[in-house]
Amino acid sequence: MRKAIYPGSFDPVTFGHQDIIERSAALFDELIVGVLNNSAKNSLFSVGERVSMLKELTKVIPNVTVDSFDGLLVDYMKESGATIIVRGLRAVTDFEYELQMAQTNHVEYPKAETIFLTTNMKYSYLSSSVVREFAAFGGDISKFVPSQFIDRIYAKYDIKK
Repeated sequence: MRKAIYPGSFDPVTFGHQDIIERSAALFDELIVGVLNNSAKNSLFSVGERVSMLKELTKVIPNVTVDSFDGLLVDYMKESGATIIVRGLRAVTDFEYELQMAQTNHVEYPKAETIFLTTNMKYSYLSSSVVREFAAFGGDISKFVPSQFIDRIYAKYDIKK
């Protein structure tokens, strides 16, 4: 059984994340979308809110589960039984960092293999930080995130649309 994890902060979830989730789910028997609980980050949404949004987004994909974790990804992988890490690459600049992380994770947990998926070209510019910046200034985020999350994102900035 090929069990993979797609880790991230997903703050907020974007069409780019959704694309990687759907494509990964087609490649593996089980995909865990792992929401990192990073207390050092000042997140827009709580871990619970992000997990809830991702569960809502993936409810129609039977082999996807959503969970949160603290600490090292490799420790969570050992607990969950996942041996594959899925990472999305938007540009060459992402690759250098992701390659270093993949190698480090493999040294720490030799069963860990990292699979890189290139982002769909129409989302290659997209990141959660872009969404947060546009939303903070009341910009149109409908091309960036699934429609069911738009009002929740604006609400975090006390913006009524």
